[in-house]
Amino acid sequence: MLFTLAKEKKEGHRIKLNEDDFWLQDLIKKGSDGHGDILRGAQPDDPAVILMSGGTTGTPKGVVSDHRSLVASGVQLSAWLREAIAGKDSRIMLPLPLFHTYGCAGAQTLAIISAVPLALIPNPRDVGDVVKSIARDKPTLFCGVPTLFTALLNHPDVMAKKVDFTSIKACFSGAAALMAETKRRFEELTGGRIVEGYSLTEATMAAFVNPFRGPNKIGSVGMPMPDVNVKVVDSDDGKRELATGEVGEIIINAPQLMRGYWNNPDETANMLRKADDGSMWLYTGDLGYLDEDGYLFLVDRKKDLIKTSGYQVWPREIEEVIAAHPSVAEVGVAGVPDERKGEIITAWVVARPGQSVDAEALRGYCKEKLAPYKVPAKIEVRKELPKTMVGKVLRRALVAEAKEAQKAAATTAVS
Repeated sequence: MLFTLAKEKKEGHRIKLNEDDFWLQDLIKKGSDGHGDILRGAQPDDPAVILMSGGTTGTPKGVVSDHRSLVASGVQLSAWLREAIAGKDSRIMLPLPLFHTYGCAGAQTLAIISAVPLALIPNPRDVGDVVKSIARDKPTLFCGVPTLFTALLNHPDVMAKKVDFTSIKACFSGAAALMAETKRRFEELTGGRIVEGYSLTEATMAAFVNPFRGPNKIGSVGMPMPDVNVKVVDSDDGKRELATGEVGEIIINAPQLMRGYWNNPDETANMLRKADDGSMWLYTGDLGYLDEDGYLFLVDRKKDLIKTSGYQVWPREIEEVIAAHPSVAEVGVAGVPDERKGEIITAWVVARPGQSVDAEALRGYCKEKLAPYKVPAKIEVRKELPKTMVGKVLRRALVAEAKEAQKAAATTAVS
């Protein structure tokens, strides 16, 4: 009764429908009965959803995907992860919002096309509830983001090995780069295998996924999915294709590319470019390289490149090093404006439960692992890092806070 009177209304479990709102189950029933046009008239090339993209690096843009893209994504994932969702007791657990492409175009379409139940977790930040749900629902495929895997690793029951993960055949990780140390620790502790994938909202969920069986190369986001073509091109001219092992911009040709940005033709033309043979390619803005076996390795975002004292530094390389330190749970690295160096490398870290982080000792650790110009000039220890709803660390928010602190310090010095 208390839940009904208080929490249910406060936290949005109970809602009041507006005049133009509909219950999904009512629409499905009408369509199944043949009434109305709910399930009739939609063609493969008709727009199906508008999902938001760009929230971590700039102003979000509406990405328009059509029905063809959603079906292609679901079919690809179903073929790739067939073994993980095979059997009458299979179920997928999704502790992520359905307004993000990972949940909407990925897990949801996979569940529908494969006819596998989808268990939704309303609040992934409630790690205790996630742990209880795993024990109760026994998923065979668990979908998560790197920050959630880190949170699970630090949960007391998981650390004490009181949680039964044996039902899980595979964990799918996406939406942000998975640190090699996080993958190693989670697989070692739970015995479950993390399969990392990579894509953009503009490519309607997964474009690259590590094999469920076969080599998972540390640091790689996997191989192209069926019908996905990839090139690594010169990041300056966007045309010259680079050789194996060379770092450049990743571009993708696939059946599930977006139709374009909602009411934004200029940004659409910048992201979707037609090649001389008429094929359409998505310019991801991500930098990486392909190895001799066709595995893709991400280096970082073009926009996140740090330029310090004439050097170019990729934040992820530093984050990988710091994440491997035994006292660090989470880390974010970015460049903060500096009059003398252009930018200074700054790291923000969160300690593991029961641990403390000594900033200077951590810098010393970095000096042993990194070239001198890559060592963070400043390390700030925090209780938490700003993140998106999906769990990506917001580097731009950290930089914005650092800029405000610089302004406040300058004002104090003048006064």
